[in-house]
Amino acid sequence: MNTEKVVKPYEKDQDDKKSQVSRMFNRIAPYYDFLNRLLSLGIDKTWRKKGINKLKAADPKLILDIATGTADVAIEMVKRLDPDKVIGLDISSEMLEVGHKKIDKRGMSDKIELVLGDSENLQYEDHTFDAITVAFGVRNFQNLEKGLKEMNRVLKKDGQVMILEFSKPRIFPFKQIFNAYFKYVLPIIGRFTSKDPKAYKYLYESVQAFPDGNKFAEILKKTGYNSVQCTPLSLGICSVYTGKK
Repeated sequence: MNTEKVVKPYEKDQDDKKSQVSRMFNRIAPYYDFLNRLLSLGIDKTWRKKGINKLKAADPKLILDIATGTADVAIEMVKRLDPDKVIGLDISSEMLEVGHKKIDKRGMSDKIELVLGDSENLQYEDHTFDAITVAFGVRNFQNLEKGLKEMNRVLKKDGQVMILEFSKPRIFPFKQIFNAYFKYVLPIIGRFTSKDPKAYKYLYESVQAFPDGNKFAEILKKTGYNSVQCTPLSLGICSVYTGKK
């Protein structure tokens, strides 16, 4: 049974988490890339590269990038892995619109296809993809285990999964500094730059509620993955999880 706390962007709203997440990302899409660079001091680029490098040995040719957002991971995978095709799927049409412009600018439209879709109800056949990636998206699943099982369903036997997600630092005093930054500073910056301060309040709350580290590794095993590994990055601000079907 899936028992993790459900945190939603707009708690007083009666819509389900999935609808709220879609609406939230549609609102902040024009500011999303700028804020990622600003709020992470550019470290998010390094996290993505380290996660993608975990797939190099598998040499995947057909990749599904779930919660692709503005397609940063999809673009970086084309550069680093040279796959035949990357399909980037996201629940936010506005985020995908930004992604389309970036892909066209880089001349990668023959390699990357962006699709509006639901990670918990994937429109693909069983055993389709060589690899599946999710960067900072599993925390937004309405039903975490259902989403992970859907990913497993469309992954080929021995296919690879790579998930990047925020985690909670545990080293003093870095833990306290990180929590204060996420809880107090980040929403203020978000209020003046994205016009949706609740999006960044949600970021803090969703990270706190997410079962990170060994807990998430166990959920991956439970939902059908083996050879699961968790590698903390930047003193535990982020973690990269890998596994095989």
